[in-house]
Amino acid sequence: MRFSLLGPVEVSIGEHTLGGAPRHRAMLAYLLLHAGRTVSTDQLIEAMWGPTPPDTAKAQVQASVMAIRRMLRAAQAGAAGDAGDAADAGDIVRTRPSGYAAVPEPGQVDVHEFRRLAAGDSEEIRQALALWRGPALADVQADYVPATRALLEEQRLTAVERLAELELAAGRQAVLLDELAAEVAAHPLRERLRGQYMLALHRSGRQAEALATARDYRATLAEQQGLDPSREFAAVEETVLRGDRPAVVSFLPYDVPDFAGRRAELDRLTMRPDGVGVVAIDGMAGIGKTTLAVHAAHLLAERFPDGAFFVDLQAHTAGRDPVDPGEALEILLRQLGVPAERIPPGTPERSALWRGELSGLRALVVLDNAADTQHVRPLLPGGSGALAVITSRRRLVDLDGAHALSVDVLSERDAAELFTGVVGPRARQEPAAVAEVLRLCGFLPLAVRIAAARLRHRPRWTVDYLAARLRDQSRRLDELATAERGVAAAFALSYEQVSADHRRMFRLLGLHPGQDIDAYAAAALAGLSVTRAESLLEDLLDAHMLLQQEPGRYTFHDLLRDHARSAARQEEQDEEGAAALTRLFAFYSHVAGEAARLKYHDLVLPVPHEPPNLPTPSLLGPADAMTWLDAELPVLLAVGAHAAEHGWPAQAFLLSTTLFPYLEERGRRSTALALHLHALTAVRQAGDRRREGRTLADLARTHHAMGNVEQAVRYALDAITTCRAVGDPEGEAVGHHYLGHSLERQGDLHDAQDHYQQALNLFQSAGNRVGPGVLLIDVGRIYGHLGKPDLARDHLERAQRINHEISSPAGVWNALLSLGEVHRDQGEHDAARHVLERAYAISRDLGPHLQAETLNGLGAAAHTMGDHDQALIDHDAALALATEIDDRHEAAHGHLGLAKARHALGHTALARTHAQAALRLLEELGNPAADAARALL
Repeated sequence: MRFSLLGPVEVSIGEHTLGGAPRHRAMLAYLLLHAGRTVSTDQLIEAMWGPTPPDTAKAQVQASVMAIRRMLRAAQAGAAGDAGDAADAGDIVRTRPSGYAAVPEPGQVDVHEFRRLAAGDSEEIRQALALWRGPALADVQADYVPATRALLEEQRLTAVERLAELELAAGRQAVLLDELAAEVAAHPLRERLRGQYMLALHRSGRQAEALATARDYRATLAEQQGLDPSREFAAVEETVLRGDRPAVVSFLPYDVPDFAGRRAELDRLTMRPDGVGVVAIDGMAGIGKTTLAVHAAHLLAERFPDGAFFVDLQAHTAGRDPVDPGEALEILLRQLGVPAERIPPGTPERSALWRGELSGLRALVVLDNAADTQHVRPLLPGGSGALAVITSRRRLVDLDGAHALSVDVLSERDAAELFTGVVGPRARQEPAAVAEVLRLCGFLPLAVRIAAARLRHRPRWTVDYLAARLRDQSRRLDELATAERGVAAAFALSYEQVSADHRRMFRLLGLHPGQDIDAYAAAALAGLSVTRAESLLEDLLDAHMLLQQEPGRYTFHDLLRDHARSAARQEEQDEEGAAALTRLFAFYSHVAGEAARLKYHDLVLPVPHEPPNLPTPSLLGPADAMTWLDAELPVLLAVGAHAAEHGWPAQAFLLSTTLFPYLEERGRRSTALALHLHALTAVRQAGDRRREGRTLADLARTHHAMGNVEQAVRYALDAITTCRAVGDPEGEAVGHHYLGHSLERQGDLHDAQDHYQQALNLFQSAGNRVGPGVLLIDVGRIYGHLGKPDLARDHLERAQRINHEISSPAGVWNALLSLGEVHRDQGEHDAARHVLERAYAISRDLGPHLQAETLNGLGAAAHTMGDHDQALIDHDAALALATEIDDRHEAAHGHLGLAKARHALGHTALARTHAQAALRLLEELGNPAADAARALL
């Protein structure tokens, strides 16, 4: 399947093309332009209708998404000629808890292919431009379209200019003439295109035509905008007039022959509109700042006919003091040809002379390895025709007028190109091992180059052998060393150049189990105020000893994390490290508990959390709680595992129990299972029987939710036994509750009812009001299945009242869902639909699992009423949600509902496909509903 946006919006498979309604194609295009990201309904509405949407906008969005899925399935079915295979294509547009997301496969969307190819060489850029079939989004209308079309056209023109630059540099100007002539005619005021066209004409021996196009540009620009061309254009014009290309006096260092990647950075350095000013390149040690600056300078040199100058300021050179600005100015003035007797002794005087000598010249100056702004300020040229390129490990945030360029690690593709360029052909024989070496090097250019050089000089080593040596984290930094320098040496110098407080924070961060950290957690770790902790973090960020991939969160490059841990092992006392982690774990367990109580105040087992004497973020309500949990989840999981494995069982237990409802809502059941198992091991090793009982109950609950009935029964029985032995009635009640659930799912209704009743009695005797609100629903539901509707309704209505009183939306939803099933089974169709729609309205705020379950209930009610088309819609939506969140139970019932509806509508092939899928899942789950699937087949 292919999606084409660079022209008319089309969906195609092979020779088959499907149009669809313009509104649907516009919405599909918007989702594809934001592929992989969740787009909220409000975003879609604003994109489609702007600030004044119709009252029916939300309904139109939902209807359009369903129509898009039908369109995609129809396209697939039309191409395949087999309706039985059409059910999968709709998965490209998925429903997420907060909106919708398009998830195409790589290579399916022409815009994505264009952007990938446009970053390549000239041949790839031509392939990128060939994807265009006319103006982007040519035949659709929506509020977002004009601006998006203009942005895509700008990207196309940038690619054309990049292609022209590469072809001119390679001397292939003849192939450009027709292309550039057409682009100049279409965009007469685009100066860079016009300049490239002039050079192509000039280098093809057509000087008169080149000068004529320059005169035409000047006249058009003056007439339409009242402006003169830029200095860069004037320089091109002068080159054409002179008819030559003068040599450049250059003091630039050697440009490495195996330079790889950095296309975006090179574009920013070499394709700036004016080509002059100050560019400050910053990045961590070993990131390749000097290599990039020197390579870019060689590419730029021909634009600066009055010279290219270079000085290494040595601010980060091991064993050497930084070069004094006065000394650096003497080096630069001598390169410029100023006689020694004219160079004054003082730095201010030398700086004035340097600026005066450069005045009016077009010169390129590379100031490498600067310490800070004060180090380079006296060296900056004052003339408007010069370009200064600075490299530094620090962000030069206070350098007025400078264009900042922060350099990140290499992409996997560029790192592989660098590695292969150094190693040679044998690297291509082990692509998987190369990928692992690059990952272990953290895609850091210095590390990649050292690893590649080590392999090149050891012909008996394989790439896989090198990877095995790098897997040992304790020796990885040693492996990435050379006789002269290495990654560890580069990091050590950065470490030594910061204060003692910064070094302590850096070491303590190395103890943190997670991938990133915020200022509150860093404050807890270091025992500081949040303000002081954030100041230290920001300083380390500016020194490129930390990274920031999103605002407010700090992380390490992998190799820097190794260095921090090594420094912590060498310098931290065990007692200080243990105290730091104790503070950190107390912080996370407390704030997670606060967040859970705000969001899930109706938990059956609220967990007490003693507030630590530490600064904690203010969570003002459920929305704040979810935002914090979403941001911190990967860290909380790492902390839970680390606490369990290294002697903090109480914190491991608290995180395990606290996070379960959140993980359930987010569809992370396997994650919850791993967290519970870590906690169980920890509390058993600590001999904490009470927490062991509660953790066993949590495991029963998790396995039940995952459809693992046998495991759920085993853990529930163990929880009942353990909690009874330690006198924990509420824990015992939870064990009975989930044992009842598992027995019910196996079809053993009478035994399930007995355990529900035991759980209800235990909760009531313990004075727990939340538990009865849940158990009355379970008891009522069983009465409904046993053909006792009056008792069922009585229990469910009591449950609804209790859950309303204790403000439990989930409890109200559960009672309504079961009440809807009772009405449906009694043939009370209108009442069933009404109650289930109320349940669905509540479920939209409770997460995708409950939403999927309610949609399946609505589908079953529609099927019972004979409205099979509506049943298809409901079950299809339920299946999409359940598949996305890996809820096998609801996915099975979604397939079964679709099979029944398709069968009723006479769609036998599709009905059989869904029935087979349902049977497979239900048999895996040990669910008695498998009999219904077999009967249908």
